[in-house]
Amino acid sequence: MKTRDKIVQTSLALFNQHGERAITTNHIAAHLNISPGNLYYHFRNKEDIIRSIFSLYEQHLESGFQPYVDQKVDIDLLIGYFDAMFYTLWQFRFMYANLADILSRDDTLKKRYVQAQQDVLARSIDVLTKVSEEGTLAINKDAIAPLAETMKMLVSFWISYQLTLSQSSIGSITKESLYEGLLRVIMIFKAYAPPHSVATFERLEKHYHTMAQDSDIPAL
Repeated sequence: MKTRDKIVQTSLALFNQHGERAITTNHIAAHLNISPGNLYYHFRNKEDIIRSIFSLYEQHLESGFQPYVDQKVDIDLLIGYFDAMFYTLWQFRFMYANLADILSRDDTLKKRYVQAQQDVLARSIDVLTKVSEEGTLAINKDAIAPLAETMKMLVSFWISYQLTLSQSSIGSITKESLYEGLLRVIMIFKAYAPPHSVATFERLEKHYHTMAQDSDIPAL
């Protein structure tokens, strides 16, 4: 792996473990056993590193939330979307934990974030429209966009809500707590399920309840 990529991956891991505000470029360099000068050869400052991490975030949103075409709406399709949602929360949890502060320091990053969220919202509306047309959900057409935005808000602020509630540090965020957020999203979707689709969402709930229970069991 190239040094630049190592810096990005190490920074992401340290930010997720300790919080972005607690980590400096000196911490990152020391963790990699390189000189600060070597780090600054690749990145001007910590904000520059965060922008590179954000590029990974954008790439994941692009690949993980693509609209489906000529596919049957089944349990596997829905799990694919919810798994992508979970991965985003877990892999970039430092960003969700301190989103307002990070964006307030970087106007360029803020504009990129707003654009990325607009793109995700548009894809979500498209998916919900098709799911509604196929009868998996019973949603009034006028309610699709507000529902999609509500789901996006829940996901975007679930981590900061958990940290505020527990008054803990980012290190307290577990996969189990993120699956709990995912189950809240499924619960809302289930409220729009017609009788023939309820079993599908009950299977989703069972699947992610199991994932939550198993998520923090140490591997043998």
